[in-house]
Amino acid sequence: MHILTCLIRSRIINALTLPSISSLDSYDQYMRTIKTFPMLTAEEEHEYATRLKKFNDLEAAQQLIVSHLRLVAKIARGYMGYGLPQSDLIQEGNIGLMKAVKRFDPDHGVRLVSFAIHWIKAEIHEYVIRNWRLVKTATTKAQRKLFFNLRSMKDGINTLNPEEVNQIAAKLNVKPEEVMEMEYRLNGQELSLDTPVDTDDDESYNPLAYLEADTPEPSAFLEQEQNEHLQSTALSNALESLDDRSRRILEARWLNEKNNSTLHDLAGEFGVSAERIRQIEQKAMQNVKKAMLAA
Repeated sequence: MHILTCLIRSRIINALTLPSISSLDSYDQYMRTIKTFPMLTAEEEHEYATRLKKFNDLEAAQQLIVSHLRLVAKIARGYMGYGLPQSDLIQEGNIGLMKAVKRFDPDHGVRLVSFAIHWIKAEIHEYVIRNWRLVKTATTKAQRKLFFNLRSMKDGINTLNPEEVNQIAAKLNVKPEEVMEMEYRLNGQELSLDTPVDTDDDESYNPLAYLEADTPEPSAFLEQEQNEHLQSTALSNALESLDDRSRRILEARWLNEKNNSTLHDLAGEFGVSAERIRQIEQKAMQNVKKAMLAA
């Protein structure tokens, strides 16, 4: 059975994600309940994530999920301005959390909270777009950015004045006219948005397309981070394999964050010609390259 299906059917998770939190009393009870789940230490989180990855341990997955339900609730509160039920926002966020737990790799050296935020927000974004029935609310990247930020950046419910418009435009790197247009749309009449929207741009967007992110997914960030770490480690090991003089020359010439030394500077330091320093540098670079390729 698929792991997410198992989780949803498991007793604790099923109880938390059913529509029973839709009323005020049950919502308050839900919030009190999730605060009783303890936060995990880095060691506990790594242990549970490893058990889930290696043995498909559903109990470990459950512990990872319930310990982060407060995170979902906190993120969901940021979307209250769209007039959607808070309980529904939380349920959608919980689905994103489950997806994050399923994809989480403890060996990447980052905490689950950093990885999960993307998936939680993605599910909530999709739910908001599906249920906010505004025609052509966000048909460009700038408008989608405004759609998810304008309400939280406004000071109160009054119409933005020119100074506020310019400030928001500068912060989000959009045009003031786009800020005013989005404010008008957000305050306008709600209409159907069930079908794809044709725009004046080269592309047409349907609701799911609005969720397209400008940045890579967490897995891409983690892969890049891991590659940079491996390269840094390989470079460090390669430098350690050099003799003191060669290592000093490379570090002074290429690894000094402030001012790199010239050939003549190092020639004076070691009492040899600048040409000799260049030869040592060239040979050291070749040795470092070989060492990194062999790593």
